[in-house]
Amino acid sequence: MPIFLARLLARLTVLRSWATPVLVIVFVFVTSWPLMALAEPPGSELVEPENYWWYFVVTAATVGYGDFFPETGGGHVVGAYVIVGGIATLTTLFTKLASVLEQAKGRRMQGGITVDASDHVVLLGYTPGRTERIVGELLADGGCRVVLCGWEDVAAHPMPDQPVDFVRGNLTEHDVLRRAAVHRARSVLVDARDDNEALALAVTVDHIVEGAHVVVTLRDMAQATLVGYVNERIRCVQWHTPRMITEELKSPGIAEVYAELMTHGGTNTYSAPLPESVGPVRVGDCQSALGRSHGATLLAARAGGRLLVNPSWDTELPAGAVLYYLSPRRLTPAQITQALD
Repeated sequence: MPIFLARLLARLTVLRSWATPVLVIVFVFVTSWPLMALAEPPGSELVEPENYWWYFVVTAATVGYGDFFPETGGGHVVGAYVIVGGIATLTTLFTKLASVLEQAKGRRMQGGITVDASDHVVLLGYTPGRTERIVGELLADGGCRVVLCGWEDVAAHPMPDQPVDFVRGNLTEHDVLRRAAVHRARSVLVDARDDNEALALAVTVDHIVEGAHVVVTLRDMAQATLVGYVNERIRCVQWHTPRMITEELKSPGIAEVYAELMTHGGTNTYSAPLPESVGPVRVGDCQSALGRSHGATLLAARAGGRLLVNPSWDTELPAGAVLYYLSPRRLTPAQITQALD
């Protein structure tokens, strides 16, 4: 019987069903008990029902506590049979586990998984180098789960060492986007290969998302009008500004603020030297005076060769320091002096 099990061992290792180890251990238990009863002398405690199951478990697991053991040569042979059966069972069990892990890793690398996530960020489209930069900035702050969706031409997970889930397929198909849990996402970035593709993906995403913040990158920002026809809440960002893209994903609406600042007319950014006649001024006093008198906001200052962005209100600015401020109009030195006097 041990020889028979040993010969079967090689065949059992190729079996992938979870039922295989169960069938093997049940078969060994059912056959070894009567064999042990025949081999052991009458009245042996080993073959008693309350004892044999325990002996079988510790022997098959090759633990061998030694509290029960066969006394005859035939019993030793049956014990060896139980040991070989336990090894066969463990071998098939570990083979199945290894197969499951291998398949899971393969599906993860090939993008065949279904993501179980919510409140995450989904990136639609992959561009070597560029996407890695965007993902790196998204993960830098922590607490953000990222799912990357690539077209079929992305053969395998491009960032396997990063904590990023990968889904692969036709990104215009609802099933593929649902595998990425787009319908439960917090933010969705459409980073397509061209503007026509971006518009097609925007239409698809708009039919699936449920309150997610959608950002579309465009080479030609004139196409933003067409995207607005899909959904006016979709935000369009210039394709060539990856940093702006990540800022918009993490802080919805910030791209519109930057765009307003970059647009002629309305509130703009200006710079002006702090008049000599004013003398040293605390940032807090400057901020309050300019805001109260002219609706201006101090953004930064350059003093002593150093640029101070969002300086502390206790920082003292010397005469001649350069002020960078946000204002509806440019302020003259006289207006600045009058506000600070």
